[in-house]
This record gives sequence, C-alpha cells and structure tokens, in this order.
Amino acid sequence: MPLSVVIAQVPVVWDVEANLATVRDVLDGTAPGDVVIFPEGMLSGYAEDLSPLDTMDPDGVRLAVAGLAAGNQRHVFLGSLYPDAAGWSNAAVHLSPGREPQIYRKINLAVNERGRLVPGDDLPTFRVGGATAAVQLCREIRFPEQWQHLATAGAAFFAYLTNAANPREPQGVWRSHLISRAAENQRFVLSANIPDPHQHCPSMIVSPRGEVLAELPMGRPGILRHTIDPAESSGWYLGQRRQDVVALAYRRGDHEAEMPRRHSRFPGV
Repeated sequence: MPLSVVIAQVPVVWDVEANLATVRDVLDGTAPGDVVIFPEGMLSGYAEDLSPLDTMDPDGVRLAVAGLAAGNQRHVFLGSLYPDAAGWSNAAVHLSPGREPQIYRKINLAVNERGRLVPGDDLPTFRVGGATAAVQLCREIRFPEQWQHLATAGAAFFAYLTNAANPREPQGVWRSHLISRAAENQRFVLSANIPDPHQHCPSMIVSPRGEVLAELPMGRPGILRHTIDPAESSGWYLGQRRQDVVALAYRRGDHEAEMPRRHSRFPGV
C-alpha cells in the first residue's frame, strides 16, 4: 500500500518547548496516516557542543514525547537526545497510532558524543502501516553494514535523521552516500536534515533504484511531500550475495569492543 511521506527540514534549537511548537506546526499540516520525518535532535536540540545537556530537564523531554504520542494519528520519526537510567542517548523516537513510543538509540556515536552519550546496542525495525521501516542517525550513513542488516531484517524503507551542518565536510559526499544506501539495499531512503548555511546532506527521498525522487533546497526551511510504494523494495541484489565468501554477522552489544580508539581531525563526524 502506498505511503504518503512528509520530510520536515526545519530548525532545531536548544529549547524543548520551542522545538515542540515546531513539530506541532508541521504535524498540523499533515493528514492521519502520513509518515512524517524530522531531523536528528529535533525535540531536545543538538549541536557539536553538547554542554546544554548539563541543564536539560530529562522529565521535560519525556513529557514532550508523551504529549506528542497522545492521540497521535501519524507515523512519526523524530530525533532527540533521550534520557534513561544509563544516561542520555542520541535517539530516534517512533510514534505510531495506538502504540507506545518506540526508541532507537544510535549505536555508532560521533566523536563529540563519546563519553557524553550512551550508545545503543540494537538495530530494531518498526511497523509503519502495512510496511516495515528502519531508522539510522547522522554518521551512521558511513556504516553500510548496519543498513544491509536492517534491509535483510525486512525493512522496506529507511528513515534517515541527521543534523549535518559541518563546514569541514566536502559537498556532495553525503548525498552520494544516501543514493548508495538506497541502491545497494534496494530500499527507499527518506532523509531529513536541518536547514543551515553549512548543511552538507540534503533532505530528500531516494528510490530503491537509486533515483532521487524529490529533494529540498539546502540551507533554508522546507517541507517535502511525496508518495512511495514500499512494495517497490526488492531483495534482488541482496539475494545474490556470495555469503560463502563474505558473510555479515550481527552480534548485539559487540559495537563497543569494535569501536576504534582514536580521535578524528574532524570533530563531531
């Protein structure tokens, strides 16, 4: 069944109430059943400098999520720094009609996040209407094995939430990554980024064939609307993998042991 998709390229600030108002404004312009994608850190705020977390009220974030979930009739993916017993994580919140909020916690943390945020240890999928979806956050565009695992686990499309506005990043690279993740997995990629003068990753929709179906101009706020059919996703290429030569093994919780212990000259990436 086709899905109506809305991508929100909207500003993110360090103010939960202001961000909540932005989210509600966008949702007011959508219809029940729509799939609505917001950027990374949309609810809490996000930046390379995470010091505002020192004064952020965890209950304020939880209450904001609960308020958005109450009576919700849309399929929403929005980013937020999210609190739990272990500390703050960089998360994507999935809201779906009649269900409790579901949380994906970013497993591959950026340099500025390490030691400050708690990494996740799971790659879940989510039901969206009659389809299965997966979500990835920002620098996880650099780890194609995660996307391949999620495609193999049944995801028909990816919600990609990012806060990518790094002047040190060359233009065009992350756009190419989005096209590659879509084409190599034969899945739709729905990307939402913030509008920023240094934005280096577009908000756009890519088909399972790697075609850019719709794209927002970078650097200014915008709303993108498009209809996709998850049935167009395919296992044609993944089904031809020579797993007798190269096999992908997903072991929950091993990411910390495998994370390189080095510093990047591009902080936050």
